[in-house]
Amino acid sequence: MKIDSHQHFWHYNRKRHDWIGPEMEKLQRDFLPEDLYPLLQSAQVEGCIAVQVEEHVRETDFLLELSESYPWILGVVGWVELAQDNLEEQLDAWNEANNLVGFREILQSKAPEYLLRKEFIRGLQKLGSRDYTYDLLTYPHQLPTALILVDKCPNQRFVIDHLSKPDIKTGDWKAWKKSLQPFGERELVYTKVSGLVTEADWKRWSTNELYPYLEIALEIFGPKRLLFGSDWPVCLVAAEYEQVLEVIESFTHSLSSSEKEAILGGTAQEFYKI
Repeated sequence: MKIDSHQHFWHYNRKRHDWIGPEMEKLQRDFLPEDLYPLLQSAQVEGCIAVQVEEHVRETDFLLELSESYPWILGVVGWVELAQDNLEEQLDAWNEANNLVGFREILQSKAPEYLLRKEFIRGLQKLGSRDYTYDLLTYPHQLPTALILVDKCPNQRFVIDHLSKPDIKTGDWKAWKKSLQPFGERELVYTKVSGLVTEADWKRWSTNELYPYLEIALEIFGPKRLLFGSDWPVCLVAAEYEQVLEVIESFTHSLSSSEKEAILGGTAQEFYKI
């Protein structure tokens, strides 16, 4: 089963989506399931995981409503304020939401020490007790702190989004690899091979330019802990859906069929338990 483990939907709102700047004009419109479905069909992708972009509980409810209407939305990674005192109450409100598989916060915009607040760690541990996953959206400089966080939550399943956004434009991969390497030793930490085209030069990227980062990810995590994700529609500033998928399919061409199947869907099924 081929699964896109990372994509987004939204009703565009200039205020709520203020991260979409003038240089991302292509994204300044609604992106909904009816826009994505033909792309999935064409690419023979059977389902997807819808991931939050707005930091509000209404985002979680919005994605859950979509997943109820479109059965090919196999899971929702929503948002919740982990540090709130009434976290348990909020999670209880979603008890019947079978498609809610995990949560994410825009950690890349936070100072590294934000990840180590005791209230935040307490909230993460509560997610683990309910078997929810957590998507780590970080930049490379936050990885050492994220590693401490992971070690404080030994029973929590984590996935690092977009390989932690290495600086592909400059080709500076050594420090990023050094910071990512220890996560390979944490068996409950996975990573998404997603979002790479937008970390490269949007107009001049090439498949060969992305391969070293994919090779490092494969070396550190192995195929059983890598998940393909398109990062649609964000990827559209640099590449069409089929181009993003083609990068991963061509990269996995030399792998065994079972390894390729893992990266393109099997690992997502296992990680998100769908």
